[in-house]
Amino acid sequence: MRAKAIAAGLIFGSAMVFSVTTGAEGLQEPAGYRMDDYRAPTPQTLQGATVLSTDAAHAAWERHQAVFVDVLPQPPRPAGLPASTLWHPRPRADVPGSIWLPDTGYGALAPGMAGYFETSLERATAGDRARMLVFYCLMDCWMSWNAAKRALSLGYLHVAWYPDGTDGWVAHAFPTAVNEPVPRPRMQE
Repeated sequence: MRAKAIAAGLIFGSAMVFSVTTGAEGLQEPAGYRMDDYRAPTPQTLQGATVLSTDAAHAAWERHQAVFVDVLPQPPRPAGLPASTLWHPRPRADVPGSIWLPDTGYGALAPGMAGYFETSLERATAGDRARMLVFYCLMDCWMSWNAAKRALSLGYLHVAWYPDGTDGWVAHAFPTAVNEPVPRPRMQE
């Protein structure tokens, strides 16, 4: 049992053990970012990052040990909707205290979105690249995997990926809070 716990977890600075969740068995990590079919089974690993179970993510959240980053896309205002029409996007129930960086989990980001991602992480961590970041979205969503991989490429040292995302969080009846996205740059239409 002890060997299993050691193999399944990693210890970060405050002696907290993080355990691995189950992903698609045998599914290999791609060499680069996942570029399409984002809602599909994900691998069990992300090289360089810690993979968190729902219980481990909740423990990190309760202890305020990490910045939680949601990367679920936000649906845009429907094209052709008359300007006078009121449009209310569906509210996003998040892990409380998370920052929401929509559309930053795609395999390729436009330069403005890449800058938005980098700047937002810099602000959220107060420039501390050793601050733990937990990336999530929904279950079977490659966007959080891509975003965590991108954070590693930016030099963040304690990156965690929570593959069960809000689906796992809600299934465990953990609290949620309605969240608004961090304002993003205007993109060319």
